[in-house]
Amino acid sequence: MIRYNLRCDRGHAFESWFQSSSAYESQEKRKLVSCPACGSVKVERAIMAPQIVSKKGKDSAAPSPAAAPTEVAAPASTPLMMAQERELRAKLKELRDHIVKNADNVGERFPNEARKMHYGDIEHRPIYGEASPEEARSLIDEGVEVSPLPVLPDDRN
Repeated sequence: MIRYNLRCDRGHAFESWFQSSSAYESQEKRKLVSCPACGSVKVERAIMAPQIVSKKGKDSAAPSPAAAPTEVAAPASTPLMMAQERELRAKLKELRDHIVKNADNVGERFPNEARKMHYGDIEHRPIYGEASPEEARSLIDEGVEVSPLPVLPDDRN
C-alpha cells in the first residue's frame, strides 16, 4: 500500500491510500480520485516525504492502511482549517451512513462474499463487513476492490 498526499485544482490538500502507484494512476485516469472537499477530479500528487521505518521500529510502526480505518486528523489551529475539517468529517460521515444504509452488512463473511462476487459466483450487490488485515491484503492481491469504511473520532465513544 502507498499513501499519497494529493491536491486538487482548487488547492485543497488531502491524502489517500492506494494498492500501488499504478493503481493510483489507473484510478486517476478513470476519474475515480476526487477531492473530498469540493469533488473535483482534477487531482495531482503533492510533494511528500517518504516514511522510513528502521528494523528496530517495525514492531511499533503504524498498522497497515488495509487494517486501519481512515481517520480524520486532529483539529487544526486556524478557523479556516477547522471549517474544512468539519466539512470533511461531515462528508465522511455522509459517505459512511450512505454505505451502511444502502449495503448489506455481511459481518465476518465479508471476504468470502466479496470473493464470490468478484469471481461471478454470486450476483454483485453492495456489501460491507469485517476483514482482518491479512484478509484485506489477500482480497486486494486478488484484484477484489475493497476499501475501509471511514471512522471518525466521534464514533469512538
